[in-house]
Amino acid sequence: MGLLNILSNKNYSKRKVFMESLNKLNQALLLIGQNDELRSKTLTWFKEIEELLHYPQGSIRDEITGPILDAIYNENNIFRKKLSNGLVFDFYYRTKIARDFLMSTPEVPDHVWEPQTTKLLLLLSKNLKQVLIGGAYFGDQAIMLANEIKNNNGVVHAFEPNLDQFNMLNHNAKINGLNNLKAWRMGLWKESDSSFRLVGEDSFAHAESVVNETMQVDKDIFSTVSIGDYLEREQIRKLDLIMLDIEGLEYFVLQGAQNQLNLPASEAPTIVFEVHRSYVEWSNGLHNSEIVQYLMGFGYSVFAIRDYNSNVDMTDLPIEIIPPDRVFLEGPPHGFNMLAVKDTSILNSTSFKKCYDVSPKLLKHKNSYLHEPTK
Repeated sequence: MGLLNILSNKNYSKRKVFMESLNKLNQALLLIGQNDELRSKTLTWFKEIEELLHYPQGSIRDEITGPILDAIYNENNIFRKKLSNGLVFDFYYRTKIARDFLMSTPEVPDHVWEPQTTKLLLLLSKNLKQVLIGGAYFGDQAIMLANEIKNNNGVVHAFEPNLDQFNMLNHNAKINGLNNLKAWRMGLWKESDSSFRLVGEDSFAHAESVVNETMQVDKDIFSTVSIGDYLEREQIRKLDLIMLDIEGLEYFVLQGAQNQLNLPASEAPTIVFEVHRSYVEWSNGLHNSEIVQYLMGFGYSVFAIRDYNSNVDMTDLPIEIIPPDRVFLEGPPHGFNMLAVKDTSILNSTSFKKCYDVSPKLLKHKNSYLHEPTK
């Protein structure tokens, strides 16, 4: 009997039995997830499944092991995991970020999320003083940057409007002894003092403008500040690095940073930002999209970063970047990170490798050079 048939109105009694069984299964899985030893063994077992199971139809993690793990863990449970550099992260099990971090191989990885983007940020962080991050989440990359630049007397200015994740960001800074992270429960926008509401699930939530509502009424509502106004308020002359992962608002936020973008190459900030097909129109090529054209107008060179949206060990591999007019973009709506620099001399290093006519989206289940690190 097919699942859809069981769930149809014509099979009400069978549907009722099925739903009762499903509810019992969910309760059983949640019970397993509350036991530390069983949870650890379950993670090990699922890693073995991913190594041994032949599943050419798609991603084993996203379609088989992941959904079961999602049923085992309660989204309000807090887990702790340590990185190879000694940093510790506490986090909710609420998205793929948390799931893939828990499932990391090796068990003590060198990053939380997006290995090549993290590697790039740490590479760029040498001698940085002022870093601004929009969409800091629980600190998966903000905490690593704050730790990296603390000896430079550097400061990370982190913006995260999700209340739970904002609190976790502050918590992670505290347990790692980082006093150089300034966290703000605000959103970045081209203008200050606007109000937005988070719509959607946790890290996948996007912001929508609201009028005549206050934060006291709805915890998902937050106020905004422009980068220009924030820097003036904090008496910061220039930023060294801007990182934006804010679900489609990147272009608008950069419109509020024109004074920074106009700085000469020796002073202008390096920018790392996300683009996603759901928010960015790239039908005429990524190089013709609004945000890329906007940055190029200020003299920036822009590249797509090849990376996994996951936790994958890429320690010994160079950071692969693609010119925007040579990016392979076909496939379902997807997103990836990009790098914008005025001084391209930083790319003249063995840490970087330019690629052409491949996808920025690295996918383990795709047996194609388009979605694999180049040989």
